[in-house]
Amino acid sequence: MLLGFNTAILEECTFEEVIDFASVNHFKCVELCAWPKGKAVRKYAGVTHLDVDNYDVNYVKEYIARKGIAISSLAYYPNALDSDQEKSSVYVEHLYKLIRTAKELDVPLVNTFIGRDQSKTVEENLELMKTIWIPIVNYAEELGVKIGIENCPMLFTSDEWPGGQNLMTTPAIFRRVFEMIPNENFGLNFDPSHFVWQQMDYIKPLYEFKDRIFHIHFKDIKVYDDRLNDVGIMATPLEYIAPKLPGLGDVNWAKYVSALTDINYKGYAVIEVEDKAFEDSLESKKDSIKISKNYLSQFFA
Repeated sequence: MLLGFNTAILEECTFEEVIDFASVNHFKCVELCAWPKGKAVRKYAGVTHLDVDNYDVNYVKEYIARKGIAISSLAYYPNALDSDQEKSSVYVEHLYKLIRTAKELDVPLVNTFIGRDQSKTVEENLELMKTIWIPIVNYAEELGVKIGIENCPMLFTSDEWPGGQNLMTTPAIFRRVFEMIPNENFGLNFDPSHFVWQQMDYIKPLYEFKDRIFHIHFKDIKVYDDRLNDVGIMATPLEYIAPKLPGLGDVNWAKYVSALTDINYKGYAVIEVEDKAFEDSLESKKDSIKISKNYLSQFFA
């Protein structure tokens, strides 16, 4: 596996500063955030370390090659199934731009969400998904680019309820989606932490969907039982959970990595930091990445 980090946590840094930090700290790759320039729609969104409307292909390729860093994927996580058609159209247009950019830069993957109309049922969203995502996936396939969908429900705060803003949340839904879109370039960016707080097995899906796992996240989650006992599972999840650095939450990383070796996963493995304890300064954010790497080094040569 090739260890890297998602660049969203270093939002203050330039493209060059991100790549330099990765190189100096002996990472193999970065999941490079490529949101459109502008105001962030939520925390960890809106980060633009690659502006796909204004970049020099040769410069980017030369810089990462000189620093010995690969781009594991271009990262953009909007709600492409948003009920606001104007917003959805903007998100979809940018996804097409990312696919073309990935092709130009020889980046193998674009990571994103399916999205979800949070007022509609799963069945209604599956039908909506086909109209939007079949053309996107087909286009990416033509260009030799893979699409990785993260399994995050985007169901954390009151404005994301009742249904959340990402459909791709459970193995049952994975199966339905892959039946509808069977293209081999369409798969998962799998993050075990999202299954922990949903009280789901995060090991078994690695075996069932091994051919669809294109990218993985190392992010932990801590469930506070005292808070859960107070508010119950019907509360917004951030009332009883918190994202943590790998090793500081409830994911059993030894079992997770063991399963990845069982399925012979040798792809990109990326640290994603959303731990509030490390947000007070850029130095703390950098420390959080280094601390995560130190913990995970037991699983890497």
